[in-house]
Amino acid sequence: MTFQKIKSIKRVQEPTTVYNFHVPGPESYLANGIVTHNCYVPRQKGFANPISTFVNVEQVAAFIGRHASKQGMKLMPTAPDDDLWVYELGCNSDMSIDAAISDNVRDMVDLFKTIPNAKCTWATKWVNRDLLDYDPQDKTRIRFSLMPHAMSKLVDVRTSPISERIAAINDFVEAGYEVNVNFSPIIVKDNFLDDYDELFAEVDDSLSEKAKAQLEAEVIFLTHNANLHEVNRQWHPKAEEVLWTPHNQETKVSGGGGVNVRYKVRLKQPLVAQFQERLHAKMPYCPVRYAF
Repeated sequence: MTFQKIKSIKRVQEPTTVYNFHVPGPESYLANGIVTHNCYVPRQKGFANPISTFVNVEQVAAFIGRHASKQGMKLMPTAPDDDLWVYELGCNSDMSIDAAISDNVRDMVDLFKTIPNAKCTWATKWVNRDLLDYDPQDKTRIRFSLMPHAMSKLVDVRTSPISERIAAINDFVEAGYEVNVNFSPIIVKDNFLDDYDELFAEVDDSLSEKAKAQLEAEVIFLTHNANLHEVNRQWHPKAEEVLWTPHNQETKVSGGGGVNVRYKVRLKQPLVAQFQERLHAKMPYCPVRYAF
């Protein structure tokens, strides 16, 4: 699959006709992972993550600038960063893929170079080397999502191979990015901690000293939900065999009212601790920002 950048966007003020191209059956409006409808893309997409583009980037940038100005300088360190306010971008898509078809991502990277008290960040499963030319000046944090190779091949469809993500870390650090790793989602199965030991060793062997010096990690165990499970069963049932495991999962209501499933607390708590112990043993230079 290849991507072509959008050449222009024309704003039309008068009433006009718009068209949806939809996938028959589930009416998903997704074709090979690409969104084809004219409405807002919901967070739980299923059928892999479609690309999202926005026509109001100027307004978004202006709002961020005003918000950061009201925040003022950061006086106390927090988990996201010791010195700067951190703005999460691309919660509904992968910004590294969005950058392949639009200049919106470059605009955001350029914006944060001008905001003295803030930086931006996004998690990605895609290595887009065009980003190496953006000159982020240490004001953009990219978090490469990592999991064991075999599991990634099963559940991370249409993404860059894990080895390619690991190999890119040094280059992105040299290009002026802060680069972290995002161990997410962690999927519990037999001997999964041994699989992560091998992954930690591979990362350790690959990283430069400069990359190691700035590295931090996020540790996030799988959260799933019934609606997405039903969608995924229609197109990738093999993955659902490891993602949907009611014998070791329980219902969780999020702060926003969403009903999800997560691993049972009595199982998950010791596993979170064991995971961090193994990470520290293999990569002692890598502090954990979040673990849950």
